[in-house]
Amino acid sequence: MIAQHSDRSPLGRDEMARVLARDIPRGAYVNLGIGQPTTVGDHLPPESGVILHTENGMLGMGPAATGDAIDPDLINAGKFPVTELPGASYFHHADSFAMMRGGHLDLCVLGAYQVSASGDLANWHTGEPDAIPAVGGAMDLAVGAKQVFVLMSLFTRTGEPKLVRECTYPLTALRCVDRIYTDVAIFEITGGDQVLVRETWGISFHELRSRLDVPLAAATP
Repeated sequence: MIAQHSDRSPLGRDEMARVLARDIPRGAYVNLGIGQPTTVGDHLPPESGVILHTENGMLGMGPAATGDAIDPDLINAGKFPVTELPGASYFHHADSFAMMRGGHLDLCVLGAYQVSASGDLANWHTGEPDAIPAVGGAMDLAVGAKQVFVLMSLFTRTGEPKLVRECTYPLTALRCVDRIYTDVAIFEITGGDQVLVRETWGISFHELRSRLDVPLAAATP
């Protein structure tokens, strides 16, 4: 049986980041996408050995910088101040993208507007006429990283699910997503007929099935 924490509220933003951080393999090279994914770096214990990459040209990024630790010249791809860990290195933007495109990253964490049941990713444009497209390095990461984890809320503010049978927004990449971490559940994309549910918060597996137009199955331990 999957772990169902239906007696509590859905996860908050920091809790979502912490849950994802615990599942990053020890010693992995990881890129954290702009927005909420960057908060994952604040929940990686020093002993994890995880090396964080940021596409503006840095390896060995540490947690977010605060107070006197802020250096205006030391920022992540989202332009937020970060710290550096011992052994950190800096390089040209082109070299950074060569790392992303060349299969040198073990994992990337991206946000999303939609993810399909087959793992298609839509995270750069809503298709609205007045929306500002913001692809950044998402396409490069989605096809270049060995694994893609998505961190997002499961439903929009109006209650529409973001995990769908087929994406209706412009696609970033096809069949690239491996796992989806949301405020109410963790999903695993298998490439088969069903999406696996690994854990839930504030919702039961039965209710999750009733609210999503996606075939779901409980992941086995």
